[in-house]
Amino acid sequence: MSHILSNFGKIHAAALGKVAVLLGGRSAEREISLLSGNGVLQALRARGVDAHAFDPAERALGELVRDGFSRCFIALHGRYGEDGTVQGALELLGIPYTGPGVMASSIAMDKVMTKRVWSAEGLPTPRYVCLAPDHQTHKQVLAVPDELGLPLIVKPPHEGSSIGVTKVKGYSQMQDAVRLSARYDPNVLCEEFIAGEEVTCPVLGHGAGARALPVIRIKAPEGAYDYQNKYFTDVVQYQCPSGLPAAEEREIQRIVLASYRALDCRGWGRADLMIRASDRKPFLLEMNTSPGMTGHSLVPMSARAAGISYEDLCVGVLALAALDYRPKERA
Repeated sequence: MSHILSNFGKIHAAALGKVAVLLGGRSAEREISLLSGNGVLQALRARGVDAHAFDPAERALGELVRDGFSRCFIALHGRYGEDGTVQGALELLGIPYTGPGVMASSIAMDKVMTKRVWSAEGLPTPRYVCLAPDHQTHKQVLAVPDELGLPLIVKPPHEGSSIGVTKVKGYSQMQDAVRLSARYDPNVLCEEFIAGEEVTCPVLGHGAGARALPVIRIKAPEGAYDYQNKYFTDVVQYQCPSGLPAAEEREIQRIVLASYRALDCRGWGRADLMIRASDRKPFLLEMNTSPGMTGHSLVPMSARAAGISYEDLCVGVLALAALDYRPKERA
């Protein structure tokens, strides 16, 4: 196990200072963020960290400086928390934060830009069509299945937690799927459907020191790994250890690390993938740069398989808090 993972659990709480757990926020994923943030808050306090809840939807970020916070654990999901905006504000305030910096967060939040970067790096990701607002006529929408085949996936490129996602099985579903996605994002991402197994793999660290955690295999009823089943039911089965052949798991971890580094992520993240049943080839779907930390969340599950408790994971991620740019010392 790498140096970074073996040191989780050996971090002194007092050295972390006064910590703000950013939770809630204004995105469509507010409900999940509150669950994640409160879980993190309790875990940090259980380890003796001076941690406090801070909801940016209810308080101005400038209060972080006024109240003497020394670092932030970002437990926000979606827009205004995972997309580079709050990261940029914290850069200006000079307060280190968990997860990737401004550019990496912004790119990873945009699934189309992420796919462009991965494709440029030669990393496997499903074929796609992006429908801008002026390319969503009935004729243009119905042309998408001709290019990508059926079934296909329609989703908003700037949302997570399966919000606004439709699996389209026929031409007659396309227009409604596009309308649903456009409620959350003016651009609509249409993606080739990869028939096979869904897996996910977290990463901790930065650059050459980043390490992939164990792969998790996801088995949802009839493939319905949607918002409700992700967070509020127990019908989804998770396998960790994955039970995949060792060589297959290593290849997934290799691709995930390459995808993480290509986006210049740091701190932590979690990549979602599909393994095509026909040839066992893995395809990258997206990179989560502020992963969920609820009772149903996957990073804690994978960390536990690597010997890292939920509490130690929270403290370890917090200890990796950083800034893109160090503020200059005032004369």
